[in-house]
Amino acid sequence: MASMSSLISPPNLTKLSFKPQLKQPFLQILQPNLPKNLILSSRPRKLRLSVAAEERTSTVASPSSEADRRLYIGNIPRTVNNDQLKQIVEEHGAVEKAEVMYDKYSGRSRRFAFVTMKTVEDANVAIEKLNGTEIGGREIKVNVTEKPIAQVDLSVLQAEDSLYVDSPHKVYVGNLAKTVNSDTLKKFFSEKGKVMSAKVSRLPGTSKSGGFGFVSFSSEEEVEAAISSFNNSMLEGQQIRVNKA
Repeated sequence: MASMSSLISPPNLTKLSFKPQLKQPFLQILQPNLPKNLILSSRPRKLRLSVAAEERTSTVASPSSEADRRLYIGNIPRTVNNDQLKQIVEEHGAVEKAEVMYDKYSGRSRRFAFVTMKTVEDANVAIEKLNGTEIGGREIKVNVTEKPIAQVDLSVLQAEDSLYVDSPHKVYVGNLAKTVNSDTLKKFFSEKGKVMSAKVSRLPGTSKSGGFGFVSFSSEEEVEAAISSFNNSMLEGQQIRVNKA
């Protein structure tokens, strides 16, 4: 009787082993005519791809990062320029750039500026240390800038700006209430004279009033009359300042 082992393993069978020996890289077999120094490795370059992806990621900045570092500084003296403001703010953190805003018609400082800090931490420290302090006898306001103009109907603002008629005969009107717009300003000054045009300046990138504006006239006599009639008068609860622009 045959043993159990002989039934499981039939006799006289030779064990075979298959170990293919490839002396050439696989891609060289497919492309035998390529020089050896041009044969590409079939091994995936995971490390190189991951580094490249990391580099791409590091170069894409968060869209809100600059907005978080950009400060609005209001009620600064007209005599303060970019360099002076940068020196003041740098005492409390690293400054990337400082920009005092100037009126394009008169060339005078608009009494506010934007300062971009190096980091969000620097911005927060600057707000904490500078908001409510004084520069040149004026109490300044420091906070993060307003939302971008994309949140506002840009066409309406552009149409309003296009209606303003500039003139060499105009007055600067300061300390305006935030509720005063260009139409309100024109109607107010029209009560005692003929007004060519009026405009309330806005904070760049927002629809908010900058707290001042301009009223243009056709003659120097009308300018003098407007200053005499309206300087230190009340408009919507605030005493306004009127002088030559």
